[in-house]
Amino acid sequence: MNTLEPLRSRYRSDKAALLGSLTQGRSTRSARRLLRQLSLLADRLLQSLWQRAELPGTLALVAVGGYGRAQLFPYSDVDVLVLLPEEAEEPLRERIAAFIGHCWDAGLEIGSSVRTLPECLAESAKDVTVQTALLEARLVAGDSALFERLRTDFNAQLDPQAFLVAKTLEMNQRHTKYENTPYALEPNCKESPGGLRDLHIVLWVAQAAGLGKSWRELAANGLATPFELRQIERNEALLFLIRARLHALAGRHEDRLVFDLQTAVAESFGYQSSFSPDGKRLQMRASETLMRRYYWAAKAVTQLSQILLLNIEERLNPSTHAPRPINARFFEKAGLIEVASDDLYERDPHAILETFLLHQTTAGLKDLSARTLRALYNARGVMDGAFRRDPVNRDAFMRILQQPSGITHAMRLMNQTSVLGRYLWPFRRIVGQMQHDLFHVYTVDQHILMVLRNMRRFFMAEHTHEYPFCSQLAAGWDKPWILYVAALFHDIGKGRGGDHSQIGAMEVRRFCRQHGVDREDARLIEFLVREHLTMSTVAQKQDLSDPDVIAAFAQRVGNERNLTAMYLLTVADIRGTSPKVWNAWKGKLLEDPYRATLRTLGGRAPDAAAEIEARKREALVLLALNALPFEAHKALWRSEERRVGKE
Repeated sequence: MNTLEPLRSRYRSDKAALLGSLTQGRSTRSARRLLRQLSLLADRLLQSLWQRAELPGTLALVAVGGYGRAQLFPYSDVDVLVLLPEEAEEPLRERIAAFIGHCWDAGLEIGSSVRTLPECLAESAKDVTVQTALLEARLVAGDSALFERLRTDFNAQLDPQAFLVAKTLEMNQRHTKYENTPYALEPNCKESPGGLRDLHIVLWVAQAAGLGKSWRELAANGLATPFELRQIERNEALLFLIRARLHALAGRHEDRLVFDLQTAVAESFGYQSSFSPDGKRLQMRASETLMRRYYWAAKAVTQLSQILLLNIEERLNPSTHAPRPINARFFEKAGLIEVASDDLYERDPHAILETFLLHQTTAGLKDLSARTLRALYNARGVMDGAFRRDPVNRDAFMRILQQPSGITHAMRLMNQTSVLGRYLWPFRRIVGQMQHDLFHVYTVDQHILMVLRNMRRFFMAEHTHEYPFCSQLAAGWDKPWILYVAALFHDIGKGRGGDHSQIGAMEVRRFCRQHGVDREDARLIEFLVREHLTMSTVAQKQDLSDPDVIAAFAQRVGNERNLTAMYLLTVADIRGTSPKVWNAWKGKLLEDPYRATLRTLGGRAPDAAAEIEARKREALVLLALNALPFEAHKALWRSEERRVGKE
């Protein structure tokens, strides 16, 4: 081991010098160069160790994984494949094992495999992970002819379509693991949606399909526009730099932007916490500035990778993407909404919101096509103040909120494509806004969309079992959209300093006035936004056995309608802070003051009509579980209603 000490010392000192240049400055230009330099540093050490091992010239040392694509992060594993032409005798395997041991002794964190050429091909035929590793294989030392045979035979047996399906499924499973959002408060900058892995998948499937190995090759083949190319390269470089600095500052392999490291990473970019003019109130933490920049990059990566993957899929399966007209402006193509022309949104900005209305109201539409996503991405400049003031757009937005289904998906899709923040300008201010407390695990915009989802579920028969009492109350509610608007605005004032409930009430008052909401509904929505924390505060911090507490709360609420709406919003809000925060105890803690206050107000819960609707919901759940035909119940219910009417 002493004979390896000079190599070890030199490797450590050279690596330390590279990392020393990493930890300061906002420029992302150096990120790719640093990763290449770290890869070359590992190459030189491995080549020296390979020569010392005096292994036969018929073997090949191959770099795979991130190291294979020359993107080696400071504390990532150095993944290698020792490639053999045929099965090796035991003495040779012992020498290979000694070589790998020397790699560890010299300071490399090696991830290794030893396979013959036939074994590599056999493994890749049944394992998509091996296929991915071999796609990025790069010769470091040894027999170049053997390596070329591997590449030729591997490319010949690779099925691009099957590979695309497998990697898409893998991506969906990974996104599900991270709750399908890039906006977690401690995101994994490699694995989370919008992280580096999403970009890797695009390049992998493009390479497997023969469409290019780099972003510039993809653009040259017509898969990305010059603008998209610049956006991808810029955001990829930022993610590179954040991940590399995470490694350097943690001193270990760390891909999560955990709270303990966010401030250090932010300060390495030169960000500083800002205070109010009097210096007494913290307005913006340095970590919040960094995280907002990260979230915007992750959002762009999510949009652009989706566009590119859809384009690649269409290249591989052109026959399954024949367009079918929906109207003069849109087509349906393989279940996706397709714009009739690339410049549709520039020519007719009204079509932007119509896209999401069509998604809600047209059966069989699952998502937006690559062409539509690209058109929306390029039309962001169209969504200006005049667009927001346009009466046609205001009417379309209200119609989206008032549809009987598809509201949650439409709002999420609008946020994903940046349309929601550009139409609702106050919403744009809370996209990527962090929340520093013990309860919220989402950014403000994602929390709002989770609350909207929870509220929507109260009105869906298939979710009655989740919150039976809330579903029972919702069954008697006449205007669900009022509650959706309140959910959309309840936290929209966060991050501005001051009381976010009062700021939100001001914003929703303006929204209602601009969108023609009648006075009584507008007053209720404003009340809900202003008082959305009141019920949880009373339930958790005051003595509910004290009649004066209930009386004071009843006076503040005013009437049964306000109380029911407040209760539904409070449950949806608490449930939307984290998947783990809700439990039966909290449910009881809110239900008790609701019932006590209702008695004080002189109301009944629920009334007879609501009870009937609730029973209908329960029946719909049973029908769905028993796979009976869709709407099979309607004929029976109509005949029963006619019989009751005659009596």
